[in-house]
Amino acid sequence: MPDDTPTGTTGADTELHQRIQLLTDLGLGEATDRFDAFAADLARSFAAQLGAGAETPYAMVNLVTHEQQFIGLHCPAGKPPVGRTMSREHGYCPEVVERRNALVLPDVYAHPRFAGNPVVDQIGIRTYAGAPLIDPLTGILLGTVCTVGTTGLPLDTGEPSRVLIKERAARFLKFIGRTITPSTRRHANRHSNRGTGDPTSHPTGHGTTATPAPG
Repeated sequence: MPDDTPTGTTGADTELHQRIQLLTDLGLGEATDRFDAFAADLARSFAAQLGAGAETPYAMVNLVTHEQQFIGLHCPAGKPPVGRTMSREHGYCPEVVERRNALVLPDVYAHPRFAGNPVVDQIGIRTYAGAPLIDPLTGILLGTVCTVGTTGLPLDTGEPSRVLIKERAARFLKFIGRTITPSTRRHANRHSNRGTGDPTSHPTGHGTTATPAPG
């Protein structure tokens, strides 16, 4: 993943530059079978949690830079396929990146702010659950793990979904951590510590389940 981001003049620019640099240093940025397998297992886990007959959702491991890049992707059988990239203007993962917290939408139609997102009309998305991937040693946010479905769910599924998606985000960070050599990690840490301040100052948050807007 080339680092073609110029030196930023805003906090958002600086954060994006740091993210791209860390992803490059860690060797992340290309889709792999093991990341796809992780996404497929995530989708199956969500379906199993909802019970017999539940829809198997789409699932993604999403690196958010200038665009969204799905290095892990599961498209359920019988549903329209989606590509490996998506504009940052589409979907709900950019919201997770901005808030650095989990976001769960059991039914996007219940939330006017989110119901107008392009993915609702283009793909038929009705549900979303996503959690941030925050590097534990630098505090830099890499992207998200998420599931999206085309059937609205009861609002009381929100809390179990929040717990599951946060657990899977933590699991993915451990998963990639086992493949990163100590020398690669040292190199990445040297880059990330240049001008970033205290990496522990970034809140990781506990996530939220959105509630319907009044009226």
